[in-house]
Amino acid sequence: MAQEIERKFLVNMDKVDLPAQGLTICQGYIKTADKTTVRIRIMGDKAFLTLKGETKGISRSEFEYEIPVSDARQMLNELCTGPVVDKTRYLITHKSHLWELDIFAGDNEGLVVAEVELDSEDEQPELPDWVTEEVTGDKRYYNSNLLSNPFKNW
Repeated sequence: MAQEIERKFLVNMDKVDLPAQGLTICQGYIKTADKTTVRIRIMGDKAFLTLKGETKGISRSEFEYEIPVSDARQMLNELCTGPVVDKTRYLITHKSHLWELDIFAGDNEGLVVAEVELDSEDEQPELPDWVTEEVTGDKRYYNSNLLSNPFKNW
């Protein structure tokens, strides 16, 4: 089974040296009857359908499949409820880990979050000096929740 193990942190942008280019991301969610998350994402010139299970600790099952961008656009328009999450992602390597730093736009403008994927829940990555508060367990920071309760309303 595919599994995602990640930690999430807020970022002090004054300390970050961003790469020259980031990837624009537009994503929406399809409602489900249980705690499964179904995400449609267009990232740069590629698109993905992702299914995620319920989070337990800092882990959850995750299955991701590349799909045609035209299908993703149609799914975002017809199947996803509510607005979309827009952000730019920057990939930053720090020590032995790849960090994904997301700068949000639209209703979530002002929010900057960095995530690091781990091999196990016990792994302790060396934190860059630009990360601040850990928000791994705070559901407000789940992308799927930023649709119903955007950062601008906090």
